[in-house]
Amino acid sequence: MTHKTALLAACGLALFGAQAAHADDARDRIGTLPQGRYECGLPGDATGRAWVVDPAYNFTISSASRYISAEGKGTYLMTGRDVIFTRGPMKNMRMRRHASGLLQQVNAEGELGRLRCHRVGD
Repeated sequence: MTHKTALLAACGLALFGAQAAHADDARDRIGTLPQGRYECGLPGDATGRAWVVDPAYNFTISSASRYISAEGKGTYLMTGRDVIFTRGPMKNMRMRRHASGLLQQVNAEGELGRLRCHRVGD
């Protein structure tokens, strides 16, 4: 292996390592949800409505990492795509944010559930 080839290989490995580290950083990065009202519900079926709203789960992101629901106020933590409600009436509820901004409930086993929430306004 020539000196030039070895140098190119080392640069390639360094770049690959930096990209992998960046992916890990993005997964663990703390963030916030866009402020506004979120409507939650379950998917319907072919014989009825496509979306069945469940007002018991609706909430509003009021500022930074705070939310308000019909039952009271609380806080949440968003790391990467994962959201966990840490205080208040929705405490311990977990959701995953999809690229579209849709939130989908995550059950205790880490599997995606049927409940979904989407932002409907300010």
